[in-house]
Amino acid sequence: MAGEKMELKAHEGTYAGFLTLLKVGTVISAIVAGVVVLLIAN
Repeated sequence: MAGEKMELKAHEGTYAGFLTLLKVGTVISAIVAGVVVLLIAN
């Protein structure tokens, strides 16, 4: 039982990091896409 709780905490930490990376990556991709559209439009 104790091993499962330790694995769950490790999983939650990894998953939280993954979600943060996903959110940051999405924002950066949107910004880059906006810059590219502006450059093409000019």
